[in-house]
Amino acid sequence: MIYSVEDDQAIRDLVLYTLRQAGYEAEGFAEGKSFQAALSQRLPKLVLLDQMLPGMDGERLLVQLRGDERTRHIPVIMLTAKGSEMDKVRSLDDGADDYIVKPFGVMELLSRIWAVLRRSEKKQQEERLAVGPLEISLGRREVKVNGEPVSLTNKEFRLLHFLMSNPGLVFTRDQLLDSVWDTGYAGDTRTVDMHVRTLRVKLGDGAGLVKTVRGVGYKLSEEEAG
Repeated sequence: MIYSVEDDQAIRDLVLYTLRQAGYEAEGFAEGKSFQAALSQRLPKLVLLDQMLPGMDGERLLVQLRGDERTRHIPVIMLTAKGSEMDKVRSLDDGADDYIVKPFGVMELLSRIWAVLRRSEKKQQEERLAVGPLEISLGRREVKVNGEPVSLTNKEFRLLHFLMSNPGLVFTRDQLLDSVWDTGYAGDTRTVDMHVRTLRVKLGDGAGLVKTVRGVGYKLSEEEAG
């Protein structure tokens, strides 16, 4: 699914027609409020975003997308009549993946979309880790066990991601505190034990991969739990 946020109906209709002819699912929005409502129901693979919109402008929408963990991974192409160098630089600095100035050709639009989607898919593959039944996606902040999603707290997610990024390596509780918790955390190592316990409960079939190394700390097994 690709979302197009564009207040000019003629341009929006052209974009949606082009996308659908190219085989994409596509949905259009004339302003930010309806776009945000759609995001709460379904996340797209890519967003085409106009700068000048009624109500909340495209720049503010872009900043919101990048500031939300649910949507920060979604590639965004700015599609706008504002073509100054400063407009481009500001949007790219705010997290846009590409910037297309109106008027544009439909073949160029499709080519840019293909390029951005390829880069996004490659990045997401690089951010995805899998060990046994466990799979974790850093960009999407998702964890799955045997293909089923698991809901973790932020610290549980960071702990699991750290262990999965270093399979087979043993870490002391102090090392885990330094690596996963915020710098200068004043808690003691029992915090690590508590989070490991709750993490194991939530991981179900994958719990056995989080191993206790007696007298040392914890590690993530490189093999499936038996």
